[in-house]
Amino acid sequence: MILYAEIECFFYEGNSLKAKRSLLKRIFAKLTKDFNVAVAELEYQDLWQRTKFGVVTVSESAVHAEKVIQQVLRVLDQYPELERTITTVEER
Repeated sequence: MILYAEIECFFYEGNSLKAKRSLLKRIFAKLTKDFNVAVAELEYQDLWQRTKFGVVTVSESAVHAEKVIQQVLRVLDQYPELERTITTVEER
């Protein structure tokens, strides 16, 4: 089972691409380490207040894959520097 999530976020703090990339690098490293998922920024690389990235997990069951994606979303919601605006989850 492959489960894929596209996540759009808005940044409240920071005022440069450097600050955005630094935060994303920390978040991506944490997600990869803690949940063994693949993460990549998909859009808005040149805008410092927005981002869209994808998270992918592979699992033996749909229930486990959904649980991993939900845990990833909970971790993202704990960052006060960003707001998750649009999230789509689909099977691949």
